[in-house]
Amino acid sequence: MKGEVVYLYAFDVADEIKMAKIENILADKPIPFELPSDRTLPRDVQFYKPLAIEPQAQSTLAGRPVRLLIRIYEVGVVSIAMRVSFEVERLCALLPFHKPVLDDRRTFDAFARDLCRQTCESLQDVMIRRSSASEPEAYTVFCLTQIDDVADVNAWLAGQHREAAELLTESEPGTLSETQVAEVVRIRRSFAKTDAVVVDWDAALAIDLTGYIDDVLYVLELANLQLEEYRVMDERLDGYLDRAYEDVKSHRFGFFGTYSKTLAALRAFRVDVTKLNDEVTHISKFFGDWHLARVYLGARERFYLDQWRNSVEDRLSQVDNLYTVVNSDVGNKRMLWMEVLVLIFFAVDLFAILVLKR
Repeated sequence: MKGEVVYLYAFDVADEIKMAKIENILADKPIPFELPSDRTLPRDVQFYKPLAIEPQAQSTLAGRPVRLLIRIYEVGVVSIAMRVSFEVERLCALLPFHKPVLDDRRTFDAFARDLCRQTCESLQDVMIRRSSASEPEAYTVFCLTQIDDVADVNAWLAGQHREAAELLTESEPGTLSETQVAEVVRIRRSFAKTDAVVVDWDAALAIDLTGYIDDVLYVLELANLQLEEYRVMDERLDGYLDRAYEDVKSHRFGFFGTYSKTLAALRAFRVDVTKLNDEVTHISKFFGDWHLARVYLGARERFYLDQWRNSVEDRLSQVDNLYTVVNSDVGNKRMLWMEVLVLIFFAVDLFAILVLKR
């Protein structure tokens, strides 16, 4: 069997990237990513189109060139895909590809970080509020485009459940229980006899004997990107809320009950996160192609994207509740100061009438 292993990395690098102002990425002219499809889909439905470049391969794995693809997303994400071809006899022979090391002894993770850093340097003028370095969301896709003497992929896969599960979970042969095997291969999608996709948490197995698998890879890339963004948003909200709660507990509201810097920053952050949450959600709003939509729904279930989004929205609700409490407290303090001032003016006026006019 022949195919490719595709390593996907999603890096959150900024709050937003001004796509219209990008002229070059790593000295290459980017082009909008187009996703052709031979299946029927509505004409008025269009895919989200990030800007993409394919730099020349600079590294090799076991003598095979590593094909690179970099995509830039408006939501402040740099997505890097590294593809390496293979030819093996059985699925279990792909297990070493989970932890590959380049011929120059760099890990793929380190290689991806270097590429991301170089990409960000070329985009620094179009990045809004560049993010501090964080761990990328990584995902591995094992793609098969040729299986000897196989015409029906689904029939072949039915006899390969255990090997497929062991490959996707990076487990030694014969160690998984039947229950775990069934769970790993539970989320499967197929359009024709020549294709199938199995989506697991850390890796996926994508098969298409026609040789074209980029559409499925793109859908998995979008789901992986959303997971990265929701994870980053959730972590940032946790940090901001912790600081804000500390301010509330210590009553750091300043003179006349004005907001502290932390709460002012939290208010701005609430607007930013709401906008980002909406943009990230709408990246995959329309797929048009029903098969790809089903692949995405499977990935969304496996990645727990709905739970991550709900977590972000719950924390945003906590921000709203926090502001309600603080606004009420600040309002009460201002009313108190106004009453004190009224009493002071009344006392001064009474003093002037009773004393100064005599």
